[in-house]
Amino acid sequence: MIWVDRVERRFVFGLAASATDDIFIAFRYASGMETSVTLVTAATGGIGDALTRRLASAGGRLILVARRQEVLETLRLSLKDPDRHHSLSLDMAQPTEAAKLSTLLSRFSLRLDHAVIMPPQPHASADAMPEPEVWRDLFETSFIGPLEILKTAIAHMQPDPQVGRRSKIVIVSGISSAQVLSHYATANVIRTAWVGQAKTLAFALGARGIHVNTLSLGGTLSPWYRAGIAKRAESKGMTFDEGILAETDNVPLGKYGTPEEVANAIETLLGPFSDHITGTNLMHDGGFTRAY
Repeated sequence: MIWVDRVERRFVFGLAASATDDIFIAFRYASGMETSVTLVTAATGGIGDALTRRLASAGGRLILVARRQEVLETLRLSLKDPDRHHSLSLDMAQPTEAAKLSTLLSRFSLRLDHAVIMPPQPHASADAMPEPEVWRDLFETSFIGPLEILKTAIAHMQPDPQVGRRSKIVIVSGISSAQVLSHYATANVIRTAWVGQAKTLAFALGARGIHVNTLSLGGTLSPWYRAGIAKRAESKGMTFDEGILAETDNVPLGKYGTPEEVANAIETLLGPFSDHITGTNLMHDGGFTRAY
């Protein structure tokens, strides 16, 4: 989808445009996104922000979820037609917080069409045998709490495959869901749990027209990841660009992903592309993952 604002007198993709024309050129085939209601968790993060702006530009209605209400409101108000969207402050790490989402959806009589779940990711750790309390905290924060949000979202979905209305769920995970990484010892387990949950839900919900897929990310240039690259590069006497070049020498495409590229992939999974896809774990890693 391309928006060309106040085009100069010229030809745009073969269309003549006057100096004051606003031209909306839609190459995407009908996806229903312009009438859909989509839940976006972690909406104020680098990926969440990019996804929110992309979906809002397509005309969809959004339920934006993150911890800090003031940041959420700033994001919502920056969107076109902000009153179409809702912001909701909640902590996904706390299972009881899901009740807030249910209350909002019921209050405004909203039927959810799609949901994007971005669970809090475990920090890098090489400890393959942490203490029980570490596991309990990790599972509640990164799995049980976000799963309650997902269950609430599913309860408010009313797909009808007979009329072509399908609901799409995308769970954002990491590549250690498919290939063990020694420095992500606990994340290996949590991410694998999400892939198993997604596959299980795909079987359980398929007949209702609810699709559940996982998008597993490799290195992605979100603000916090960029900060980590900069810190590592500085410690080695490198520039930022030199640091990225060194870190991506084992990535076939020779680069890290961007939040905008991830947003594009998620939007694609929410659209007609996935009408016959469910239970899939898609790698978004520039070819880094060696597993089949």
